Amino acid sequence: MRRILTYLLVLTLALAGCGRYIRQPRMAEGLLVATDTLSLGLERCPRTEWRVLHRSEGYVNNAVMTRFKGRYYCMWQESARDEDTPDTRIMYATSADGKSWSTPDILAKPGEDFFASPGGWLAREDTLTALVNCIGSPERSAGGSAFCISTADGQSWTAPRPVLMADGNPVEGIFEQDPLLLPEGRWIGAVHFRPGTTLCPVYTDDPTGKGGWKKARFPEGEGKPLEPSQYRAGDGTLVMFMRDQSSSFRKLFSISGDRGETWSAPALTTIPDARTKQCAGTLPDGRTFWVGCPTGTKSRRSLAVAFSEDGYLYNEAYLLAGPRDLPERRKEGVYKTRGYNYPKALVDGDTLWIALAVNKEDVCVIRVRP
Repeated sequence: MRRILTYLLVLTLALAGCGRYIRQPRMAEGLLVATDTLSLGLERCPRTEWRVLHRSEGYVNNAVMTRFKGRYYCMWQESARDEDTPDTRIMYATSADGKSWSTPDILAKPGEDFFASPGGWLAREDTLTALVNCIGSPERSAGGSAFCISTADGQSWTAPRPVLMADGNPVEGIFEQDPLLLPEGRWIGAVHFRPGTTLCPVYTDDPTGKGGWKKARFPEGEGKPLEPSQYRAGDGTLVMFMRDQSSSFRKLFSISGDRGETWSAPALTTIPDARTKQCAGTLPDGRTFWVGCPTGTKSRRSLAVAFSEDGYLYNEAYLLAGPRDLPERRKEGVYKTRGYNYPKALVDGDTLWIALAVNKEDVCVIRVRP
């Protein structure tokens, strides 16, 4: 009986349509010490620099960076007091060096029946496109729609236009913030589709990313997957980490062996998580990384980065910031979680940039030399 159960378990870990055994991403045993609430048993990350890009008077979150024509761009959502309120808009700032930033400006305003939230950047050599999620307010569960605005010079932006599926219909959902551009030109992303926020990976071969999006095959699995981030492992497989909203306090994962068209059913890893958004990617030397709050509780007061040589075994990790580094929250607000919120990464040459919201009050960027 035990052999039969083991065989069935292996079958459930076979990638649909590819006939390959799934290698599960994992942390090296003993690398994290969950009981150490101050440092998770990790050394401080060397060669890091912190910058406060913007101190808000109310609420900020969902910061995400990119680089375009020699400048860094960072956008985030901002409101007067609380999370996801009708006055929520998208702000952005730019920088030549990642240290000194321009005065924030409005990138997208809310409408009469929606608020605006960042959906990520699509950066090409000649055009920078911002994905804008227009989310029905005040109930986030109503879902949203995706629009895009573009610039060729970093100053003048086009009027918003709907992002389109391959059938020509608008994307009726909310884009996650870090779409991945494969070397052959395909964009890999994820959308939380209506009704509610049902996650599905998407892909398009439209180089602009403004249309041609298709839903990937994504079977049901463990947990309640949300807010994914994906990367290419050393063997060419795409790996996607996800937040588990069902409160397992572990990362979910899924993989694709056919360039994002088919994904395995979400499954739990042994990697702890704070039930929060994370980011992941691939460095120029082929190593992969993820950044998040691996506390195994709801606490987001420890931020860490982990590295892997092959994209599966994470055997190197460092603390980026802990509870002792966290400033006091200046003002109260709904869902103003104290801690290091929603990190998103940009790989730029030999530098890893991480944008995040500290206490959902300050937009910060971290420069890491891996």
